[in-house]
Amino acid sequence: MPFRGKVALVTGAASGMGQLSAWRLAAESVTVAALDVDEAGLARTTRHAPMITPFSCDVGDADAVEQAVKEIEATLGPIDRVVNAAAIAPTGPLLDQSVEEIVRVMSINYGGLVTVTKATLPLMIERGRGDLVQFGSLAGWLPSPYFGAYSATKAAVVSFSETLAYECRGTGIRFVCVCPPLVDTPMADRIGEGSTSKGFDQQRRIRPEQVLDDIEDALDAGRLFTFPGRGTPSLWRARRFAPSLMWKLIDRAER
Repeated sequence: MPFRGKVALVTGAASGMGQLSAWRLAAESVTVAALDVDEAGLARTTRHAPMITPFSCDVGDADAVEQAVKEIEATLGPIDRVVNAAAIAPTGPLLDQSVEEIVRVMSINYGGLVTVTKATLPLMIERGRGDLVQFGSLAGWLPSPYFGAYSATKAAVVSFSETLAYECRGTGIRFVCVCPPLVDTPMADRIGEGSTSKGFDQQRRIRPEQVLDDIEDALDAGRLFTFPGRGTPSLWRARRFAPSLMWKLIDRAER
């Protein structure tokens, strides 16, 4: 079922799933506030549809996010949906990555999601309606070599989202934490160019449209977690019930 709200806020809207989320919502006549620090990417996003308004904003900056949310609600109207898609994914063995880099990934992928959620969710709860879409990842359930920093952030998103949904039950807010495998986006291309993982090159990518469709289906069905892509739920279950088996498969792929 198409989204019925009037205003949506999308983070990470300069590229990837954030950009595609903004475009799809705009195509459904939703007014979209597109947030990102990449102003050139935001310009590309907004050229695609007049329903999209760019906001240059660092999601890790709580004061900047608060100001952006106030401006969005004052100029575009009450926010009906929040899509937290902002993320970065530097790769490498954890001991080869600096403390600063690992902490930076956490501050954007998890800290930014928390900051935007805290700035917008209370407003939606006051109105008794709204959708909160959190971009997790299968990597948040299934860690793998060279992706330790990224996986840690997505595991945090998973835990935060589950607890938050429980604490906010009965408020009229619909929650979903989408946990896709590798998605065919520019970020995946960049990861592939810089990765030394043989297993990464063997992974099948799913289409972004599958992820967006799955989000809507999950919201309509009331599913908190959704795992788009053929075979993704099976991988999730295998990790939960046979964790040592997954590492054996990873070892085989790397060899």
